[in-house]
Amino acid sequence: MLFIRRVQRLSKLIDQPSVIKCRCYSASSRIISIKEKLKDGPGLKEFIIEDNQPILTDSPHIPYLMANVKTQTKRKVFFDVYGCQMNLNDTDIVWTILKKEGFEKTTIENEADIFLVMTCAIREGAETKIWHRLDHLRGFKRRAKNRDVKIGILGCMAERLKEKLIEKEKAVDIVAGPDSYRDLPRLLALTENGQTAVNVLLSLDETYADVVPVRLNQDSVSAFISIMRGCDNMCTYCIVPFTRGRERSRPVSSIVDEVRQLADQGVKEVTLLGQNVNSYRDVTQATEKVDTQVAKGFITVYKTKKGGLRFADLLEKVSAVDPEMRIRFTAAHPKDFPDEVLQIISERPNICKLLHLPAQSGSSAVLERMRRGYTREAYLQLVEHVKKTIPGVGLSTDMICGFCGETDEEFEETLSLMEIVDYNIAFLFPYSMREKTTAYRRYKDDVPDHIKKYRHNRMIDIYKRKCQLLNEAEIGNTHLVLVEGVARKSDKILGRNELYLRVAFDQTAIPSEDGGRREVKPGDYVAVEIVGARSATLLGVPLYHTSLSEFYREHQWGERRAVN
Repeated sequence: MLFIRRVQRLSKLIDQPSVIKCRCYSASSRIISIKEKLKDGPGLKEFIIEDNQPILTDSPHIPYLMANVKTQTKRKVFFDVYGCQMNLNDTDIVWTILKKEGFEKTTIENEADIFLVMTCAIREGAETKIWHRLDHLRGFKRRAKNRDVKIGILGCMAERLKEKLIEKEKAVDIVAGPDSYRDLPRLLALTENGQTAVNVLLSLDETYADVVPVRLNQDSVSAFISIMRGCDNMCTYCIVPFTRGRERSRPVSSIVDEVRQLADQGVKEVTLLGQNVNSYRDVTQATEKVDTQVAKGFITVYKTKKGGLRFADLLEKVSAVDPEMRIRFTAAHPKDFPDEVLQIISERPNICKLLHLPAQSGSSAVLERMRRGYTREAYLQLVEHVKKTIPGVGLSTDMICGFCGETDEEFEETLSLMEIVDYNIAFLFPYSMREKTTAYRRYKDDVPDHIKKYRHNRMIDIYKRKCQLLNEAEIGNTHLVLVEGVARKSDKILGRNELYLRVAFDQTAIPSEDGGRREVKPGDYVAVEIVGARSATLLGVPLYHTSLSEFYREHQWGERRAVN
């Protein structure tokens, strides 16, 4: 009877004499007219809404999503975080949302009622780690017979492998994509009735701009801030546009407010995050500045946004919040590097002079297959321009070996690029095919695994050798180090210099700003003389406590390479 009553509702909307009963209409005309009526008729939500509820076609509530479901008990959440820095920030956002709803956090597995795994789908190796972790969690869930343990998969892997996670593996209770974290309290409540809860819808406007993250690690002297989400570049090897959606930027005001709050909490270093920060654009703000054209030798596959505040404007405002707070950012696509960004970096002492310029390959032919938007020659011209504009600049990069069709000659061009460019930091990976990407549809993953492994090892060898030489050249120089804490396996103090290189030194009392002496603690800026070097770590002797602004007043800009 319920079904009949609902069908009758639809019948009343389309059963009009002028449409159904007029014999002068042809059959095709009648069908067209009915279709036109149906466009304005009830949708799915009207058919499954309760009979005693009114039909409100403009209601924001979608009945089958059960928006009024709330969890009835406080439950303890254990976070597992994999992947990039963006995932660390996303985890803070998730925790902020859950904490507001009364959930508790734990770092002890045996206390946890809910395990939330923040995942990465960028490479096969990252997914393999997560599958192994899921195997462990399923075993834990079986053994915890006295508790109703739930497992949730969040992030990029959740969106990409939702069917396998739920239907085939039956491994999880919750699947939430990068744009559905606000929905987690409802999803978790649904699982209390034994349901599997899923929301992997991508958004065109979700930036979580109004969610001020509560950091999981309150003791850390550094923090991450997502200034934008998604990506429009569509590089052929990359899964990000399909797991994180289209590019959209947060308003400048919300970012500046978050930086200010972190400064008030004692945070000394902030990293601005985005898939391509140089294409950041706050279109809610009017500006009379002329848009910078794409540099010669670089192309873009999407229409450049017009108007609004750009990344250079954001850097200017963020770096002005607190002169004693270091500002970093990542990642920046080489094809979108305007001179305005380089200029503001060179002018502000608290903007770190380490630029991430992901080359991906040293071969123009491979770069074209990757749809990167530049050639080898254009990339090298950009590197030269950056070094001239910013004295003492450091460079980091991403490199992929074994991409579809890569020949021995093309790979040798990647090695030669690494020899030419002095990379202080490099992230090196063998290529792994990702479903949904253009490469998956267009190319064949034809480089054997053993060749990929061989090429990967060769890249690592060159990188370590180059880093050793670069670090040895710093012996005798003085670096400004932000202290992070104590090494796990020794009593050495660890910190980072401006180029994000790790610096280790012994704990000792050193001169302080007030004329006395004291030992160092996390959050201190310390001038450190470099006395030794490894490929991944600089060894130093602490000289004195200082401030960021005071240190760079004492050292002229032309000496930045000597002081980092």
